Amino acid sequence: MKLWDLSGHRLRNLLDQGELSAQELVEAFLTRQQNTEPALHAFVTTTGPQALAAAKEIDNARARGEKPGALAGIPMALKDNICTAGIKTTCSSKMLANYVPPYDATVVKSLRQAGSILTGKTNMDEFAMGSSTENSAFYPTRNPWDTSRVPGGSSGGSAAAVAAGQAVFALGSDTGGSIRQPAAFCSIVGFKPSYGRVSRFGLVAFASSLDQIGCFTKDVTDCAAVLNVICGRDEFDPTSVSAPVPDYSKFIGREIKGLRIGLPREFLQEGIQPAVREAILQAAQTFENLGAVVEETSLPKMKYAPAVYYVIAPAEASSNLGRFDGVRYGFRVPTSDLDSLYKKTRSQGFGPEVRRRIMIGTYVLTADNYKNLYQRAQQVRTLIIEEFEQAFSRYDLLLTPTSPAVPFKLGEKMDDPLQMYLMDVCTIPANLAGLPAISIPAGFSAGLPVGMQLMAKPWAEGTLLQAAYSFEQATDYHQRRPAIASGGVVGE
Repeated sequence: MKLWDLSGHRLRNLLDQGELSAQELVEAFLTRQQNTEPALHAFVTTTGPQALAAAKEIDNARARGEKPGALAGIPMALKDNICTAGIKTTCSSKMLANYVPPYDATVVKSLRQAGSILTGKTNMDEFAMGSSTENSAFYPTRNPWDTSRVPGGSSGGSAAAVAAGQAVFALGSDTGGSIRQPAAFCSIVGFKPSYGRVSRFGLVAFASSLDQIGCFTKDVTDCAAVLNVICGRDEFDPTSVSAPVPDYSKFIGREIKGLRIGLPREFLQEGIQPAVREAILQAAQTFENLGAVVEETSLPKMKYAPAVYYVIAPAEASSNLGRFDGVRYGFRVPTSDLDSLYKKTRSQGFGPEVRRRIMIGTYVLTADNYKNLYQRAQQVRTLIIEEFEQAFSRYDLLLTPTSPAVPFKLGEKMDDPLQMYLMDVCTIPANLAGLPAISIPAGFSAGLPVGMQLMAKPWAEGTLLQAAYSFEQATDYHQRRPAIASGGVVGE
């Protein structure tokens, strides 16, 4: 039995029945990580010794008859912009290459309390700015389905780790699609909750009004289990909400007959690869076969979403990254005067994509441009939110592609930032409106994964899981696994 190939809920059953120990499980995943990591580069930091020690504690607690947590013994990975006490959190940047936080993010505390075991911190685009994980200061991560291609970004390391069986699940952050797009590229489940549903305390900020922590899993059932642990109000995050959190596992298996699903035509027009469009239309037919009502609809203001995003996100990034100045912590270039310290530290500590976005954001926020650019973008953002509200008065869900294209070759878009930015065209609107959204496998094109996105109104995470699970059970895409190269040998 390949333990690394099993879902979290199946592994939990084996643990509960005494057929498997936490130490055996962690050892299997660490071995898998060791065998596949040379081909993927999904991790920045690995935590094998700590993971084995935590597994031993869980086994001892079980032996004493103590009730384990909801995720006890289940190996996980964390995107390297989520703070972990005593373990490096680099944001895949030279600026924080040696930074060790003194505290855990709230989601990390929750997962530890649930018994999940950290096996490492995953690679990402520097400070979460990118769509391919090629902007890491350390090395690019490769796609398990084809190691000549990108895994998506910015949470590409987390997506690749789950798809390759290096972790049962992983957390990432999603500012404009950074969970859903890599989930689509790696053919796994990626979930972005409603803004405020999951605490952002301990997440290194990119764009504070857009960032949201979410999860990667092999299937929808595992996704519900992780959301049950990480969702909820946090006193350390004033933007987290006190809205009741349901038991998401209770939405698994509910029928979707009569569910109304809108299919916005704007997400299926120019710029969407034909194979992707066809997969989404087939998905719509599958939902109809399951009893849902699928109708074509129009969201004309969505065409403004990328422009709005690339004003607001860089502006907030420029403000958030102002703290990295070489004075208090992080990378520093010693100089004779303070002005040179700032300039040299930031020019050498940040990579080109981060510098590009800081410059755009600083330009947007100047006195001459604030009203015409930033303020106007916020006004259009409000119009986009209102258009979504009107749509959800008619529909329970909206169905779109996750990405306009299948995974592209490493280096293919690095010299064309505009083309790279357009990889998030389908996912950006949900962040602007604070909506929950999920990406699930919807097919393949020439052996490369295609992802499908479902969006819902705020706090309707359960409806997303209900519909996604029904689709998942009606297809076999989530059961397919990539045959990655390991030391020149395919598979193990």
